[in-house]
Amino acid sequence: MSDAAASLTTMEFHPQPQPGDARPWAFPAPERGSLDNGLTVLRCHRPGQQVVAVEIVLDAPLDAEPAGLDGVATIMARALSEGTDKHSAEEFAAELERCGATLDAHADHPGVRVSLEVPVSRLPKALGLLAEALRAPAFVDTEIERLVRNRLDEIPHEQANPGRRAAKQLSKELFPAGTRMSRPRQGTEETVAAIDAAAVRAFYEAHVRPANATAVVVGDLTGVDLDALLADTLGDWSGDTAEPHPVAPITADDTGRVIIVDRPGAVQTQLLIGRVGPDRHDRVWPAQVLGTYCLGGTLTSRLDRVLREEKGYTYGVRAFAQVLRSDDHGNGASMLAINGSVDTPNTGPALDDLWKVLRTLAAGGLTDAERDVAVQNLVGVAPLKYETAASVAGTLADQVEQRLPDDFQAQLYARLVETGTVEATAAVVNAFPVDRLVTVLVGDAAEIEEPVRALGIGEVTVVTG
Repeated sequence: MSDAAASLTTMEFHPQPQPGDARPWAFPAPERGSLDNGLTVLRCHRPGQQVVAVEIVLDAPLDAEPAGLDGVATIMARALSEGTDKHSAEEFAAELERCGATLDAHADHPGVRVSLEVPVSRLPKALGLLAEALRAPAFVDTEIERLVRNRLDEIPHEQANPGRRAAKQLSKELFPAGTRMSRPRQGTEETVAAIDAAAVRAFYEAHVRPANATAVVVGDLTGVDLDALLADTLGDWSGDTAEPHPVAPITADDTGRVIIVDRPGAVQTQLLIGRVGPDRHDRVWPAQVLGTYCLGGTLTSRLDRVLREEKGYTYGVRAFAQVLRSDDHGNGASMLAINGSVDTPNTGPALDDLWKVLRTLAAGGLTDAERDVAVQNLVGVAPLKYETAASVAGTLADQVEQRLPDDFQAQLYARLVETGTVEATAAVVNAFPVDRLVTVLVGDAAEIEEPVRALGIGEVTVVTG
């Protein structure tokens, strides 16, 4: 026997790992408190999470932007890390890098969010920088001008992107003209070009204050005196106690119709089909989540089975609900939508089959097997979804923005398990009624207009791309 053969006969393999016992899991409950300056604080100790996530929720909604200055909230958010009273933009970036920290900010309809991630060992320094950015941003003319130019450069790229173009058109169609919800979140070329440092400073002074803000801190806080640390950093941020910005209810027109955004020569058609429906405040939300997942939440959903697996029209179609914002009474709305792309010649047949899926669902309902798989996927993978501190902090901040109780996410999983097939069917059928859907198609109108008209799913209008 050769030496090689002899070595193989005596090889010892490492014992195969065995699965352990499943441990109970629930979405973590935060501890709520406040600082002397009025800043609300939600903290959540997550042992083992050595990268701490901090989310700051600011009451600076897009509805508060002055007329003709759409996009000023976005420019202000981006400018918070572009220099302070103590550091230039370059110095501030260098200090963040020394901490191993990342700092991001964005504006959306509910308000402005500032997100920090940093190793817990560098948390004191990073929180000091975050407090500096919130307390005393410089808003230097040259930095604001650069951010405005950058934003103006982004707009043509967004217009060229079929998905982004479809989303803008759907908002314009659904919401009343003149409302902020009907216009692009980050502004148009005209409104962004009108933004200067004075406008950014005025928006900041009018809406950014600790009394109307919330800080969410998540991570392994073992040995961290968070109370003292917050008091020494974010506690130095001051401001008046003005009332939160009033928010009106959302209204929308979901009369069934089709809008084709003409892209001559396009080889694919981007589909975005939507309407406005209930959000997380509504009792139907768990059933709607479950039913929508069965319709188009995964590769095994009904839409994908027909349009992708059986017909080969697309790489994938998804159904989803995107929360918009809540009003002063704690009521809100979500965008209920179906999106995907299909090859141009099959645009008509794909839409026809999509509507058949919806009609079949309304007539026959979901199966118990579909419901069970959806519950398993939505609830069973939740512990993996929330492995990082940032994912937990983001969800807690979402709850703050949407004026939901601190235990909402934990209760949602319990309610999903309790939701039956009949409830899920009724919710998804009500969410996507075949005669109350606004359909936006970004594609070659010369090729797709007539086949779409022949479907009879609503009046067809063609607009320039």
